[in-house]
Amino acid sequence: MLQCTAVTQVPYAEALLALATMEGGPAHPPDAVEPEAFVLCELGDHDESAEHAAHLWTADTPDDQDLWLLWSGTGAHRVHRLDALRLCPAVLRELATRTVTTCAYFDHHPGPHSFSVTDPLGDLIAAHVHSEVRRLVSEGDAPGTPDAPDVLGTPDVPDTDAP
Repeated sequence: MLQCTAVTQVPYAEALLALATMEGGPAHPPDAVEPEAFVLCELGDHDESAEHAAHLWTADTPDDQDLWLLWSGTGAHRVHRLDALRLCPAVLRELATRTVTTCAYFDHHPGPHSFSVTDPLGDLIAAHVHSEVRRLVSEGDAPGTPDAPDVLGTPDVPDTDAP
């Protein structure tokens, strides 16, 4: 299933208050959220009866409660709420590879678990980054070419103390 594409601005003052008062919250809440931050709904595509949701903070507590921003409506009718919610206990076990993937959503979330939701934009960005890395590596391997820039765009310069 594809990821929901709903976006909302984080209510900054409310988010700071929730982060400051939650158990296991950040030591300095302004470092955890930007004043003009926007979030994308992380759930699978859903209808209007379900709230949109975005993860804001992973709490450092033994009861595994994270801060989520939930919202519904659009425009002037948009309603936000911040809530510390327990993690979903669902896991996906791949017997062939012996891997275990946990659901990244909150308990009793609507729709499918996170391991069944795909993010097409994230996949496109990852594919573009991988193709750029392959291109830069192949250019650097070609005979007679100067050192290719690394992934961050800086030239490959030896680390020496020589003047």
